Amino acid sequence: MNDGVNGVALAVFIFFFLAVTVMGFLAARWRAAENSDNLDEWGLGGRSFGTWITWFLLGGDLYTAYTFVAVPAAIYATGAAGFFAVPYTILVYPLIFTFLPRLWSVSHKHGYVTTSDFVRGRFGSKGLSLAVAVTGILATMPYIALQLVGIQAVLDVMGVGGGEDTNWFIKDLPLLIAFGVLAAYTYSSGLRAPALIAFVKDTLIYIVIAVAIIYIPIKLGGFDDIFAKAGHALSQENPATGQPKGALASGDNQQWGYATLALGSALALFMYPHSITATLSSRSREVIRRNTTILPLYSLMLGLLALLGFMAIAAGVKVENGQLAIPQLFENMFPDWFAGVAFAAIGIGALVPAAIMSIAAANLFTRNIYKDFLRPDATPAQETKVSKLTSLLVKVGALAFVLTMDKTVAINFQLLGGIWILQTFPALVGGLFTRWFHRWALLGGWAVGMLYGTLAAYGVASPTQKHFGGSSDEIPGIGEIGYIGFTAFVLNIVVTVVLTVVLRALKAPDGVDETSASDYTADAGEPGVQADLPPATAGAPGGH
Repeated sequence: MNDGVNGVALAVFIFFFLAVTVMGFLAARWRAAENSDNLDEWGLGGRSFGTWITWFLLGGDLYTAYTFVAVPAAIYATGAAGFFAVPYTILVYPLIFTFLPRLWSVSHKHGYVTTSDFVRGRFGSKGLSLAVAVTGILATMPYIALQLVGIQAVLDVMGVGGGEDTNWFIKDLPLLIAFGVLAAYTYSSGLRAPALIAFVKDTLIYIVIAVAIIYIPIKLGGFDDIFAKAGHALSQENPATGQPKGALASGDNQQWGYATLALGSALALFMYPHSITATLSSRSREVIRRNTTILPLYSLMLGLLALLGFMAIAAGVKVENGQLAIPQLFENMFPDWFAGVAFAAIGIGALVPAAIMSIAAANLFTRNIYKDFLRPDATPAQETKVSKLTSLLVKVGALAFVLTMDKTVAINFQLLGGIWILQTFPALVGGLFTRWFHRWALLGGWAVGMLYGTLAAYGVASPTQKHFGGSSDEIPGIGEIGYIGFTAFVLNIVVTVVLTVVLRALKAPDGVDETSASDYTADAGEPGVQADLPPATAGAPGGH
């Protein structure tokens, strides 16, 4: 790592950062409505985005600084196990093709802004809606923090902020500035800001990956040498564990863990509030269907990106914090000016999802906590104001996490968030296809999944952490090591089914379903679509 500041790379980084900052503020005027004081406009971009805007927005939303920093960092540290992100992004798109269009239709019909809005309307349960909202907020917070960690990793490698002995305020000042700018244009422009910036972010990422996958192997002697050096390095003993550091290919003892992590992550990805926020910003059901067919292009990029972890090993990159491995690889291998482009891609790749995530979390708080429990008579303008303020508080919380905790634990807390958010799958996806599950059973299954997942993750230690050191543990009754979130999800389903049978046998009171069968296939412009009405009045009670 350079001892001083890389001036050329920093200048290029600042250029792109200023460009997207200007775009972020100008976005307030882009596709602006006459009345912007409602969550449809600020939090969902007016529900007006077409195929390509939605594609860039979802790509900017899903492929984040986590993608650029943490996935290759996992491969740098452990080898093939880090590739779990590739199959899970392949599995997820056929899955979401089955349910996202249904969610868009019913949300458009009833004016739902969040998944909790749908759960409340479908099952007639504010308690279940609250559980989904709280889970979404908790799971999103470490995800936002991880984006800020990505920005900080880039700044550290460029030498910005001084060394470890520098005053904390001076050291963290660049991150504080980036945070302040992000908070300001998100507050001003809402979802339109990340939607516009996503064009720049994705273009930069594709350019950097295309260059890296050709240029770096040439400098390192080709992929044969890269894999040979990486395989040798990963086979060395880890002093902390007494075991090999990793492997180029997963062994037999890792197959359960790899498969359950990939499958569980695929099920969880579109449970995150920011994924749904980007989805509901689309202008039609067909936009969603088209996007599920073209989004796999990002998975191709991800597979190439993951190989950078092996390249960092082969290039002899040595860092104590694995999340610095890829920024340091770029610093070492690229000319200074193009290193600046790569750093800008990572930095902007953090700003876009951080903005969407904070908006999504704020919408959950506003619609499903503030309006449902604190101020039921809140006007659309008041909802928008509360959501804007909450988006700032969410980012402050994430910033506090980054500044006060060890950066190496960020990925583990994000994985804990994945365990939590997966437990909302039965209520959301189950509710889109059937009304058979009882609302109390869903709440009971959620509670069991959350409790088991949290306690099991708490008991996992690592060389650097006594608790929450990972997301894999022994699967009860099988004896294999698997993803804790998936085990918790299976327990969640079992409890939900059993309790539903019992509660229906006891004729326990069921909630009122305000949706009807036709709501789930409705498209924009069809008669009866009432996106401007609040959930309590749009549509008629009925079964499905």
